[in-house]
Amino acid sequence: MIPVKVDQLFISNMGLAVHLKGMEDKRVLQIFIGAAEAQAIAIHLKGIEVPRPLTHDLLKNLLAYFQSPLKRVEVCDLREGTFYARLILEREGAEVEVDARPSDAIALALRCGAPILVAEMVMDEAGRVLEETEAVPVADKAGKKDGKPVARVLTPLEKLKHDLDQAVKAERYEDAARIRDEIKRLESLH
Repeated sequence: MIPVKVDQLFISNMGLAVHLKGMEDKRVLQIFIGAAEAQAIAIHLKGIEVPRPLTHDLLKNLLAYFQSPLKRVEVCDLREGTFYARLILEREGAEVEVDARPSDAIALALRCGAPILVAEMVMDEAGRVLEETEAVPVADKAGKKDGKPVARVLTPLEKLKHDLDQAVKAERYEDAARIRDEIKRLESLH
């Protein structure tokens, strides 16, 4: 198993993704994730305090209550383009494995301070070394780095506003209403 860390969280033309970078291995594993999981990861990475526990906070609290600490997270398999992960918990002195989506596993590992590991086979198949010019840097507010335009990480709120615009343009009004309500909910938290 290869120890990794969350290197970047970003949006591309294919969706939201997280980069897991080897701590000693130079390869990066890119995993596309859902908006809710991206938001959970971003909230933790940015140190944003929320008034009530979110889902991954609740899971962390449950693990603590049931005295089953999260020992590590393993991205253990890749089948037909889908990544698989497992949570390794300790229960009464023994390790217990729980199947999980990688995005949820990563969000939980960050909150619990647990290591994230990637199976050699998964990294061999899907990992790659990014050249400096390929890396997606986090840009300043103007969307520029060193005076050149670059990709910029969108906040969950910015992503929702973008999705709302797209839904309205495509005349998907039910989706637009749902997204509008989520925007209002997020804005009320600030």
